[in-house]
Amino acid sequence: MKNLTMIAHTDAQQYLAQHLKKMKQIQGFSFSHVEGHGLGYEKDDFLSARDEVLASSPRLRVDIILSDKDVEMVLDRLQHEDNHAKLQGVFYWLTAVERRGHFS
Repeated sequence: MKNLTMIAHTDAQQYLAQHLKKMKQIQGFSFSHVEGHGLGYEKDDFLSARDEVLASSPRLRVDIILSDKDVEMVLDRLQHEDNHAKLQGVFYWLTAVERRGHFS
């Protein structure tokens, strides 16, 4: 199993939610609001005055647990969909998941 983590602009949240729900390989996902710090923040047209002073931009973190066999298919669909422009600039990484479960 793998955890696919993506960092996207907050404007992509609705699109991502709709798009991820349609993929049968995805059983669920989590959104967390984060602040991005880095070289790309200067190019962000949606920065508020606060964001410019703090040199950060509003971002969305998405975490998705996937089976190993589904990782490439999900990444391919995310990179080649018709609305790819909405996901342009999304940063992602994969990490191994040793175990998962629910407490009861």
